[in-house]
Amino acid sequence: MARTVLVVDDEPHLRELAALSLERVGGFTALTAGTAAECLAAVAEHHPDLVLLDAMMPGTDGPGTLALLRAGAAGAGVPVVFLTAGVQRHQVRALESLDVLGVLSKPFDPLELPAQVRELAGWRG
Repeated sequence: MARTVLVVDDEPHLRELAALSLERVGGFTALTAGTAAECLAAVAEHHPDLVLLDAMMPGTDGPGTLALLRAGAAGAGVPVVFLTAGVQRHQVRALESLDVLGVLSKPFDPLELPAQVRELAGWRG
């Protein structure tokens, strides 16, 4: 059975590109959400194996969304990987210090994204 990854990003084209990459290249099942509220609802309904979460979103940002996930039963244990355009070292360190598996940078290579997610999650081929 394919692992399910929820892609959360406020930019529709990036959200869809990541989902397409994860499905077509990685063989994952991909779900998408554009806001913190959509993320929480999708996690509660679908129980994804991992959330790929944009760090910088309007309204509730990635760290805020992560805090909301961790506060609820459905999202308390779900693995999270941040996806961010902020690649300054101090920004990455701040994100890595949160309860996440790692941080990937945007723009991402659609051919590499599934392997990067697999590596951070510790999943085999």
